[in-house]
Amino acid sequence: MLEITDLIVDCDPDTLERRPVRRDAVVEKLRSLGQRKAAKLVSRLPARDGILDEAHVDALFVSAHSELQRLEEEFLQGDRVRSLLAPLIEVLRDAKVPAPYRVVDVGCGLGYVTRWLAARGNLGADVELYGCDYNRALVAAAAEAAKGEGLRCEFKVANAFRLADPATIFTSSGFVHHFRGPHLAQMFREQDAAGAQAVLHFDVKRTWLAPLGAWLFHESRMREAIARHDGTLSAMRAHSSQTLLGASREGAAGLRFTLFDGKVGLFPILRTMQALVGVRPQWAAALTAKLNTQRLGAFA
Repeated sequence: MLEITDLIVDCDPDTLERRPVRRDAVVEKLRSLGQRKAAKLVSRLPARDGILDEAHVDALFVSAHSELQRLEEEFLQGDRVRSLLAPLIEVLRDAKVPAPYRVVDVGCGLGYVTRWLAARGNLGADVELYGCDYNRALVAAAAEAAKGEGLRCEFKVANAFRLADPATIFTSSGFVHHFRGPHLAQMFREQDAAGAQAVLHFDVKRTWLAPLGAWLFHESRMREAIARHDGTLSAMRAHSSQTLLGASREGAAGLRFTLFDGKVGLFPILRTMQALVGVRPQWAAALTAKLNTQRLGAFA
């Protein structure tokens, strides 16, 4: 099954230029997959000469991500990211890895996590915070919010893995489940090739309760029908631990990987998110020593 927002915006992977999207093509794609409700939602979107109206789609993305930000606030996603990012930066400092430490949020959307870290993370003056996304409307809104809040962070319309100033650490929230099959391993391969010292990717933990919980939250809190649809589907599409570890280890041979909060347990509602943690081999032991090993698996 596919998320609607993955289909209604299309960008050239090399130039990042936006390409027109034919509404009928998206509708037919969804119908062919048996996603009739999703197809009906797309059929209602305004179009000109069969091409989806970009201004309307941009407004829809900003509205939906604004609602998603509210959920991130309630689920303390900023603090969750900091709990792993701060000790990782300490490891790099202790090892005298040259600063600045560039933390790049991949698929940042409205940049909530990056802005939270800039405002409350207390990561140090030697840390630079960036958010990258292909969606120009979201990046513009994120940059405007950061400016209004007086924050020291930057947002770019860019491929995060091809930055002129490469990332020290890649992080993301709700990003990796958008990659399927061989594209998942390729995504990790690009991060390895970019020279990152570590990656921290947070996503919904795949459990028996996740789809129901996602449906309850999105139905009760999201006003946009497409946001409700995609939010629920994202939990259903979350990768299993085995898939994440297998793809990351296949794609990024230069990193060692494990999961933080990867265990399901009897009450998965207590920890709905997990993090795929990848580091260069020389940092694995030091990071393990700084973290709660009951929540962190062994690096391999």
